[in-house]
Amino acid sequence: MSEATPPPANPYQAPSQLSPADEKLWATLIHIGGILFGFLPALIGYIVLKDRGPFIRAHAATALNFQITLAIAYLVGSILTVILVGFLILAAAWILSIVFSIMAAIAANKGEWYTYPLTIKFVS
Repeated sequence: MSEATPPPANPYQAPSQLSPADEKLWATLIHIGGILFGFLPALIGYIVLKDRGPFIRAHAATALNFQITLAIAYLVGSILTVILVGFLILAAAWILSIVFSIMAAIAANKGEWYTYPLTIKFVS
């Protein structure tokens, strides 16, 4: 007689929740990464970590929304460099990127919620 084989293991498991310390760390890194690498850290963080906890999801979505808004500002500023006002837009976007990203990273590191000002909400 043949022995019954056990059912196959479930290949998909729900992602485990991150600890509060890990959520704060990843949220901080996503915000700081935006200064150096644009929207990529926020996009990757949102895709990979959005189901790992409400804190990291909120910060990744907020950072992604801000980075998309900045990309639009950079595009408009680049187009408007033809009439020279674009240089002011590019400089303002660059400065706001640094200042707001640092403020968001500090808030995330403290475990506080943060919303970037002047941001269009694309992702929730």
